[in-house]
Amino acid sequence: MKIKGKITLKDLRKKVAAEEIETIVVAFTDHYGRLTGKRFDADFFLESTAKNGTHGCDYLLTTDMEMEPVEGYEFANWKLGYGDFHLVPDMNTLRIASWLDKTAIVLCDVVNEKTHQPVHIAPRSILRKQVKAAEKTGYQCFAASELEYYLFENSYRQAFKQQYHNLRPVGWYLEDYHILQGTRTEKYTAAARRHLKKSGVPVETSKGEWGLGQHELNVRYAEVLEMGDRHVIYKQCLKELADKMGLSVTFMAKFHEDRAGSSCHIHISLWKDGKNVFAGKQAFGPVKGSDIFKWFLGGWIAKTAEVMPFYAPTVNSYKRYVDASWAPTRLAWSYDNRTAGFRVVGKGESLRIECRIPGADCNPYLAFAASLACGLYGIKNKIEPPEIFEGDVYAAKDLPDVPRSLAEATEKFSTSKFAKNAFGKKVVEHYTHHFKMEQEAYNRVVTDWERKRYFERI
Repeated sequence: MKIKGKITLKDLRKKVAAEEIETIVVAFTDHYGRLTGKRFDADFFLESTAKNGTHGCDYLLTTDMEMEPVEGYEFANWKLGYGDFHLVPDMNTLRIASWLDKTAIVLCDVVNEKTHQPVHIAPRSILRKQVKAAEKTGYQCFAASELEYYLFENSYRQAFKQQYHNLRPVGWYLEDYHILQGTRTEKYTAAARRHLKKSGVPVETSKGEWGLGQHELNVRYAEVLEMGDRHVIYKQCLKELADKMGLSVTFMAKFHEDRAGSSCHIHISLWKDGKNVFAGKQAFGPVKGSDIFKWFLGGWIAKTAEVMPFYAPTVNSYKRYVDASWAPTRLAWSYDNRTAGFRVVGKGESLRIECRIPGADCNPYLAFAASLACGLYGIKNKIEPPEIFEGDVYAAKDLPDVPRSLAEATEKFSTSKFAKNAFGKKVVEHYTHHFKMEQEAYNRVVTDWERKRYFERI
């Protein structure tokens, strides 16, 4: 099916000739899920880049949030001279960037310039590996990610000058599902829906969420790699659109201790020969599913703690896991129960598993790769899930907790035989170093909380 906004190279040539497109954004995601890359003159892109790709400095997969080179990585370092890797445009991702003037965007795979093999630590490469693992067993994975975010009347520059204090949310009361308050932000949200749709990211719905100025905009599910691409385009569009309109939007997992966290609920199902293989006749409480469903769910739950940094990659991520806050705090599954870490929804061909653990700050390629790896492990080893839980998971203190800090999660990840087998030892070592550096950066900082608590009274 032709997706509106996605174009072929042939389409692009026509649009460039007609001067409808003048600029091509050529990009990939770093550890954090940020788009990095270059802007190309459209004619030069068609003459050269579309066929030959381009280069980028390999430090981009070792840098920190502030773009400072970080020591200790084997992949790239000062001793190796910080050379280049090759960025190969995936023409299946070519689309109009409707929110930008006369611009198209294409996402890239990161490839070693000497061996011409995928750079194994690149987030999109990590997901591709799991997609191939699923295909070897005959399965195709479909997925969706539901992103929540906070919208503010302050521009990004204003927010920065105010050190992100006393920001004014676009809403002034909890508006979950309210149409009236949502109407007040339609200038932004309607523009986001329109531009995403015109940019090859089909939209389903938007709604107010539970926090002050918090919203959710959902796009249609797709094959898992395509869904990762949609997620990345979505975040870029919403940030740049907010910037253009003098607003700001944040995908922090926990913007404020008194506000609801922002999640990235992940929905997954496996398909074979055009049919959902989760569907079946076995009864699991009110759920009717197959052995594949049962084992995928079992593996996903069993191994979540070992891949937790791929769901919750920052120190801030773990402040979202608070009882009775709509964020999951324990590893359990239930049917249509929003207190559970794993919420099974739908039936028959629509049967799918929703993992409510990832935050809005996750890198979608890594989060999807982790989910698929866990599920495939469950199928291979026929892992039984725990009994379905009914009731309030927050009150079930005997259930296993999700890891509660980045340090704890990183330790589990770094020593996990499962993670090393699924992603490769070098990948685990690389990301362990990344997550440890993130933790250490936080440990060095004196926070406002400390000053407020200790300045006078200690």
